[in-house]
Amino acid sequence: MNNYGQSTVEWTVVSTGIGPLLLAATGQGLVSVVFHVDGPVREKSLGQLRDRLGTEPVESASGLLAEPIRRLSAYFAGELREFGLPLDWSLSTGFNRQVLRELAAGVPYGTVVGYGDLAKRVGQPAAAQAVGAAMGSNPLPVVVPCHRVVESDGGLGGFGGGLETKRQLLALEGVLPEPLF
Repeated sequence: MNNYGQSTVEWTVVSTGIGPLLLAATGQGLVSVVFHVDGPVREKSLGQLRDRLGTEPVESASGLLAEPIRRLSAYFAGELREFGLPLDWSLSTGFNRQVLRELAAGVPYGTVVGYGDLAKRVGQPAAAQAVGAAMGSNPLPVVVPCHRVVESDGGLGGFGGGLETKRQLLALEGVLPEPLF
């Protein structure tokens, strides 16, 4: 049992411009954001939270999630550029956590970074592929902006939420043009 065993984990699903997101938070902060949460994805995500955090998640959109919901809504409305939320990093460890923390702190709204550049920033210049794996493991997408990490040749790279979702987020931030139709 980890040290989060006795803490509460609250979750809810919110509608956004990129589809429904499952949000979960502990007393430490936002701990999980999950894309495309239809029934099976939601149940799998809640099971993973239960297993990893050692407590049964409770559905609630008040308390711990009120501020993350408000800030995500403002972000999708184009009114917020910096989330400034407390984050619970307990679902990420080691190199992945180091890379994700650098991404959260060092790649602002409306900018992108290459996988190799991000590897250099954490002192591992040969670790571009490992940076890609860290992006894929990101428990806090959108808030920890893995959508801002792209290939050095200008390609979008991969994205756990799907490439169309990545395009929509980058268009929202003005990095890519809005689609014409």
